[in-house]
Amino acid sequence: MSGPTTLPTPSGPYLDKGLLPADFYSYEELLSDKEREKIETVRDFLRTQAAPIVDDYWARAEFPFQLIEGFGRLGLVDWAHPDSSESRPSNLLAGFVALEFGHADASLATFTGVHTGLAMGTILTCGSDEQKRRWLPAMSRFEKIGAFALTEPHGGSDVAGGLRTTARRDGDEWILDGAKRWIGNATFADLVVVWARDVETQHVLGFVVEKDTPGFTATKIENKMALRIVQNADIVLDGCRVPEANRLQNANSFKDTAKILRQTRSGVAWQAVGVMFGAYEIALQYAKEREQFGRPIGGFQLVQDLLVKMLGNATASCGMVTRLAQLQDAGVFRDEQSALAKAYCTVRMRENVGWARELLAGNGIVLDYKVGRFVADAEALYSYEGTREIQTLIVGRAVTGGLSAFVR
Repeated sequence: MSGPTTLPTPSGPYLDKGLLPADFYSYEELLSDKEREKIETVRDFLRTQAAPIVDDYWARAEFPFQLIEGFGRLGLVDWAHPDSSESRPSNLLAGFVALEFGHADASLATFTGVHTGLAMGTILTCGSDEQKRRWLPAMSRFEKIGAFALTEPHGGSDVAGGLRTTARRDGDEWILDGAKRWIGNATFADLVVVWARDVETQHVLGFVVEKDTPGFTATKIENKMALRIVQNADIVLDGCRVPEANRLQNANSFKDTAKILRQTRSGVAWQAVGVMFGAYEIALQYAKEREQFGRPIGGFQLVQDLLVKMLGNATASCGMVTRLAQLQDAGVFRDEQSALAKAYCTVRMRENVGWARELLAGNGIVLDYKVGRFVADAEALYSYEGTREIQTLIVGRAVTGGLSAFVR
């Protein structure tokens, strides 16, 4: 019996330029040389600093806080600093960064997605110039961590019309009351974006609640089977007073909330591709090393069938998100295109991690072989940022010329 599998070093005749083994069509070569250098820096950090420790932290359901300083040094969001001379990276580069995080660990991909995409993205899109200058410099260096509180205990997919958390104006302050659930990073976040309905106008507004604000309580959700490293929380807002200066000045309806979700939805699709890549590469290495009946199992037809099906899923999904990123960079993408990518890629991801588990047989359920973590974490990626069913209805409405099948 061979020992625990580690993430392989890329090698092979079609990988002379250091591409991942799962990148069979060399999509990464679409990046510029400078962008490839950034990806290689991210990849090296994740392979050397994160991958060796994530299994242990996943088993203990704890967060490896020692990695946060390293994330800051990677310069992932330096461009968001108001005084930065750097230009915003292409959506294609941002996508490959998300892929690399998903390849290493879905929990770390979720952590960075919440901080840089949902929390910082909201401030960038909905904050005033003063608010951006107040919060983004420290957030861009990962010195202050953000969270995004939208989902509520009573439901998730219906939150657009069913938001129960309320905001009541009282002089120069707002009083927030309600509850949120499944809020990633919230147990330790310095800044939490909270969405609430104005009791007077019924408009959905956004607020930045700072750590240790009276009336704000975040309690860790225990006993999760997926994304165990992510510190999800139940939040209670009980007479939580937030100054008017912390109300996001350009968040005035749920349409503004949807702008953020539209952008981050494609990021989840990229994470799913990363999970597929990671699971495939573990299975591929295992198939080359594991022997049965006197030879490596990779030499058996049914094992090769599993590998090729996994590679096909990963390749097709990577092609989809790559084209989506190109459309985003051209400024012509539509919401339903992000929805289709999220739905399709996460379904294919579930297939891939299941096939990887099948290939590893009993070893596939042992954390030492990593695939079991991928199988469990895939379930969360499949559901969050909009379920497959909701994404399907978004696409269905678009392709039928506006015939909505949403229940109202």
